[in-house]
Amino acid sequence: MEFNSAIEGKNILKKYKNFTLDIGELKIPQGFATALIGENGAGKTTLLDILAGTNLEYKGELTFFGKYDDKDREKNPDVKNNIGYTGTGDYFFPRWTLKQVEELQELLFDGFDKNRYRELLKELAIVSGKAFEDSKKISNLSDGNKIKLMLAGVLARDTKLLLLDEPASPLDPLMRDKLCNMLRDYLAENEGEKTVVFSTHNITDMESITDYVIIVEQGRIVEQGFVEDLKEKYIVVKGEKKDESFASRIISNLSSSSYGFEGICLSEDLDKLSGLDIAVERPTLSQISVHVMKQYSALAMVDNREKTA
Repeated sequence: MEFNSAIEGKNILKKYKNFTLDIGELKIPQGFATALIGENGAGKTTLLDILAGTNLEYKGELTFFGKYDDKDREKNPDVKNNIGYTGTGDYFFPRWTLKQVEELQELLFDGFDKNRYRELLKELAIVSGKAFEDSKKISNLSDGNKIKLMLAGVLARDTKLLLLDEPASPLDPLMRDKLCNMLRDYLAENEGEKTVVFSTHNITDMESITDYVIIVEQGRIVEQGFVEDLKEKYIVVKGEKKDESFASRIISNLSSSSYGFEGICLSEDLDKLSGLDIAVERPTLSQISVHVMKQYSALAMVDNREKTA
């Protein structure tokens, strides 16, 4: 499927002592919600930090909105103003108050809507609207409320791109659902001009909002595509115990029980199971993600080495 890209990257390389991020080509579709999925330590945060400009020590080329490079991102206020970013670290100083956070964002970003920001603080249950809450310190907020405070800040701005690192991780189930609704509303503005990129190691939290998927393992992209295309590419297969041995030749990461087996394979390989008494199902994004991650994770490689030793 052809699409315009909100971000394109080529030969992105970032080396640490024990880890290397190596992305040959990156394309993030404009107007959609893209999920970066992978284990802890797979490289999702490193990639988001590079895209956001909070990590500038890397090699490679980046293009934003089809016309700006990463140098423009640092020098051209129009680019910075169009990108909203939330990280997983200490985004605001603990001693700051809610009032100071508001004033700082109003100073730093064109298009910051103070009234909308205050509405979001109430909507996200960070404040109740009482005057004394302006003096509440960041250090007194829970981890969930710190994330919500960051989200309120970026959603109160007039941006074209949101880069969100694990936004659902510290949120309760009701707030995760609310976050998905807020991101849907954001994407619906301006007829497909806005884009969301978020990372997660548990796609179940955000599957309902996800349009496009990039699965990252050990610093590399190992699978990507629109969700509906991936659900056509892979198929869930269930069968009887007597056929398990044969099916394991076709289906990787097969799970077994006393009743039979279950696993995921490529839809194009389904013919190789002809003659077996099997049932097939359309996979969920979570099932696809776990299947792919198992194939490429460091744990899988350790297991494979032990089997061949």
